Amino acid sequence: MSVVLVTGAAGLIGAEAVRFFAAEGFDVVGVDNDMRRSFFGNEASTAWSRQRLESEVTGYRHIDGDIRDGALMTRVFARYGRAIAAVIHTAAQPSHDWAARAPETDFTVNANGTLTLLEASRQHSPEAAFVFTSTNKVYGDRPNLLPLVEQELRWEVSPEHPFAEHGIDETMSVDSSLHSLFGASKLAADVLVQEYGRYFGMKTASFRGGCLTGPGHSGTMLHGFLAYLAKCAVSGEPYTVFGYKGKQVRDNIHSYDLVNAFWHFVQNPRSGAVYNMGGSRHSNSSMLEAILACERLVGRPVNWTYSEENRKGDHIWWISDVRRFQADYPLWHYRYDNDAILAEIIDAVSLRQKSKGGA
Repeated sequence: MSVVLVTGAAGLIGAEAVRFFAAEGFDVVGVDNDMRRSFFGNEASTAWSRQRLESEVTGYRHIDGDIRDGALMTRVFARYGRAIAAVIHTAAQPSHDWAARAPETDFTVNANGTLTLLEASRQHSPEAAFVFTSTNKVYGDRPNLLPLVEQELRWEVSPEHPFAEHGIDETMSVDSSLHSLFGASKLAADVLVQEYGRYFGMKTASFRGGCLTGPGHSGTMLHGFLAYLAKCAVSGEPYTVFGYKGKQVRDNIHSYDLVNAFWHFVQNPRSGAVYNMGGSRHSNSSMLEAILACERLVGRPVNWTYSEENRKGDHIWWISDVRRFQADYPLWHYRYDNDAILAEIIDAVSLRQKSKGGA
C-alpha cells in the first residue's frame, strides 16, 4: 500500500494530515519528537495529540525522531522507498521571538531539517510529492510598505492598490526586508524545496501560509495567535496585543482546508510550485475584531492589555491571494470561514480545560 510520511505529525497541520491521508486509504508514518514542548513549555506540548493519533488512526505508525537526524531519516526513507507517495513536511520551529533566542537551533530545524528530508526523498522516494509548509514570513516585513489606511477596527490596503481586492500574491519580493531569523530560516527551506523541484525534477511545492489554525492547535503566547487568544478568552488568562493599535490583520485558514489543498497537489503535483495559502478575503480578521468575536462567543470580556512595541518583522496587514492555487486546482474550496474556525477552537479549548479539571 502507498505510504504518506508526515513530519511534525502531532502538531496542528501534521495531525490533520495524518487523519486526512489515512481516511484516503494511505498508510501513514509520522515523525515527531515534541520539540514544541522544548520551544514553548509544557502548555504547548503535543503529547496529547500524538496519543490521540495512536489510539484513533488505524495503522498509524509514529516515529519519535528529529528531522535533523540524517541517519534516522535515511533509514526511514530507505525502509519505505518508492512506496512513499507523498511527504507532508510540517515540522518546524515556528516563532519569531524564539528564533532570536536560539538562532542555530531555529536554522537547523527549519533549513537543515528540510534539506535532510529533501535529500532522503531524492535518494529513496524520488517520485513522491513533497509538500512543504512554508510561511508568509518569507516576504519579511515588505508587506508593511503597502499603502495602508486606518479604519475603526483594522488596517486596510488602499483600494487603488492591486492587492486590495484579492490580497498579496506570489509576485511580492522576498528581498531587502526584515525577515526575523525565523523568516530567514523558513525562506532558506522554501528556496531549497523549489530548487529540488526545478533542478532535480522532483514534485515539490512550498505553501506560504498565513495564520494556520484550528481546534488541534496547542496555542501559546509566542505562536498561534487565534488559538492562544481563544484559550485566554475561555480561561480568563491575560492576553497581550503587540503594537499597531491592535488593528493588524491576519488571514486565518483552518487546518482542514490547508491539508485539503495539500491533497489536491499530491493528486496532480508540479515541480517547484509556490503558493500563497491562507484565509484570503474569505477568512480574516484584525486583532481587535478577533477579540470582539471571542467575547461574543464566550459571553464575557477578554482580559487583554496593549503593548506599544510590535514584534520585529511582524506584518501590519496580511491577506493571501490564493488565486494561483485555485487556478491550478479549481476543485479546491474552503470549508471554514473565520467565525466557524473561532467557534470550533473555543469549543475544543473548553472541552480540554474541562477534561483537565476533571469535569
